[in-house]
Amino acid sequence: MITARGRVALGAGAAARWASRVTGRGAGAMIGGLVAMKLDPSILRQLGSGRRSAVVTGTNGKSTTTRMLAAALGTMGEVATNGEGANMDAGLIAALAGSRSAGLAALEVDEMHVPHVSDAVDPSVIVLLNLSRDQLDRVGEINVIERTLRDGLVRHPEAVVVANCDDVLMTSAAYDSPQVIWVAAGGKWSGDSVSCPRSGEVIVRSNGDWYSTGADFRRPQPHWWYDETNIYGPEGFSAPMTLALPGTVNRGNATQAVAAAVALGASPVAAVTAVSAVNEVAGRYRTVQVGDHTVRVLLAKNPAGWQEALSMVSDDVAGAVISVNGQVPDGEDLSWLWDVNFEHFVNFPAPVVAAGERGTDLAVRLGYAGVEHALVHDTLAAIKSCPSGHVEVIANYTAFLQLNRELA
Repeated sequence: MITARGRVALGAGAAARWASRVTGRGAGAMIGGLVAMKLDPSILRQLGSGRRSAVVTGTNGKSTTTRMLAAALGTMGEVATNGEGANMDAGLIAALAGSRSAGLAALEVDEMHVPHVSDAVDPSVIVLLNLSRDQLDRVGEINVIERTLRDGLVRHPEAVVVANCDDVLMTSAAYDSPQVIWVAAGGKWSGDSVSCPRSGEVIVRSNGDWYSTGADFRRPQPHWWYDETNIYGPEGFSAPMTLALPGTVNRGNATQAVAAAVALGASPVAAVTAVSAVNEVAGRYRTVQVGDHTVRVLLAKNPAGWQEALSMVSDDVAGAVISVNGQVPDGEDLSWLWDVNFEHFVNFPAPVVAAGERGTDLAVRLGYAGVEHALVHDTLAAIKSCPSGHVEVIANYTAFLQLNRELA
């Protein structure tokens, strides 16, 4: 039930959103939510009331998993979701206000905002994907985020937690929760979890298993998992899973989305079918025509995400463009470039082009990696500098947004 003050706040937010759109300043979701929240600080709680909600969080894969989860929940009815990735309070308010009649919600939430958002919307399901270093100059140390999530989950013992048991930090965050569905969603990046978040002792890894040498803390047995062809779940469930999105990482995202949807009452078969049909997530993975080039755009924001994105780059291309900015949303500290395995491009059979506002920093890193490359700061010009044919573009956050605006 929305209060009178809440209705006024939502009306003012809608007006601000409209003004932002007609003046060309943006889509208006953020400003509309900010105005509504300023006029009624309880508006997020009011909008979340009476819905069955799932909160999705993690360093990488939030938008993709939320998009898949929304598709799976859509097999049961109308779903409110922040599909464009505005994952803090203002964006959540805009998403929920835009789908007032939806009884279900799939909400992507920034890791540090999960505790107070959960307090407001009282989610039925909380999905924990992965944790790794991301924008240390803006967000903070990863163990602080793990403890913040762990403390927030304590306040919601009735929520079903769908957690990636291959990720040490997310396992730690969920370990004490009374209702956990463990998913073997994968986790190639282990550089941020060499020590146990609970004891500080060494994490030992072997054949996909892991355990702490200093505490009774080890990888739980998964309830859901996947392989190259199928998805598997409780009570002997299995089904073929052929995704429209590339990469092993997205098979893990899809498995967590299916597990969360089933926890909310979806048919497993219908959920698998729905997630398999998702072929684009806010411009990610799409292929577009640029002159005599076909271009596929991949987003990568941190070392773990870059590792997964690089694994998707085909050798059978006309060129690879790597575009890096260093604006506030990216993190202005680009020291993480030295943790990315750009040696992947040594002996790459096609031209490699460094681009973006911080293309020079990237070019230095590629030089130390022994990668032959060119430097063209404008990403669109970098694409056009490649021979005719298919070009793979990997870009960090603001470079990705800028390119998508230019392509539009």
